[in-house]
Amino acid sequence: MPTPQAQPTLRQRLQQPELLIAPGVYDMVSLRLADTFGFGALYMTGFGTVASHMGLPDAGLATYSDMVGRVKAMAGMAKTPLICDGDTGYGGLLNVAHTVKGYEAAGAAAIQLEDQEFPKKCGHTPGRRVIPTADMVRKIRVAADARTSTDFLIIARTDARGSLGLDEALRRAEAYAKAGADILFVESPETEEEMRRIGQSFDLPLLANMVEGGRTPVLTQAELQAIGYKMAIFPVTALLAATQAMKAVYEQLLQTGTSVPPRTALTPFSELTQLMGFEEVWAFEKRYAERD
Repeated sequence: MPTPQAQPTLRQRLQQPELLIAPGVYDMVSLRLADTFGFGALYMTGFGTVASHMGLPDAGLATYSDMVGRVKAMAGMAKTPLICDGDTGYGGLLNVAHTVKGYEAAGAAAIQLEDQEFPKKCGHTPGRRVIPTADMVRKIRVAADARTSTDFLIIARTDARGSLGLDEALRRAEAYAKAGADILFVESPETEEEMRRIGQSFDLPLLANMVEGGRTPVLTQAELQAIGYKMAIFPVTALLAATQAMKAVYEQLLQTGTSVPPRTALTPFSELTQLMGFEEVWAFEKRYAERD
């Protein structure tokens, strides 16, 4: 039997010329579905995971224990490299080391760490405050030292644009690059021109955060690639779409008392059972069925 070929790592995928698109996944259904499309990477969104798993806002309420369990479940099922939101590292330097080791052991391909004060806030909401640059530099150094393989990537995010301006955000990103980050994430630039400045400032791969209704313009794949970005995450696009579809279904049930005829497109039940692995269950049961 031929040996299966190893899948390219996230680091190897980032070396390819085209922009890497990483859709957001927030629960096991979205993970299984996105994993069937052949994306170069998937992004475990903190906003969506906290919302779906805990029913709470992404405001520093989720702990390391809450999140590492979701990382293990999602990464353990995904065939595609999974980038995972690690917030601020859930504490001080010891916490950062513990978080990096835990995420790597859980199967993540990369961890995103940010320079916000604790408790953190969603990157496209107001009131974000950042820690001193030197403190975050130490976090990045600890993170780089804590991993067991350089194929586990460190994404350094700065939220300084909102409160301290773009120039400070660029200075911080440069410091984080020197500290050992593999990918730079300057959060929430507010114009395409600001995005161009970011794209022209660094040699490391750059991540663009495309949040519909957020503070950053949502650009096309070609536009982002021309500006200088290497990866684009769409953290809440699927969650926004799913929420809108569920809202329409619930409204119809309340108003009419039935789902027939449906006012919004529904995935055929047969497709959902296939996605969730029922065919494997049925094959297992057939193989091990009791025989007379």
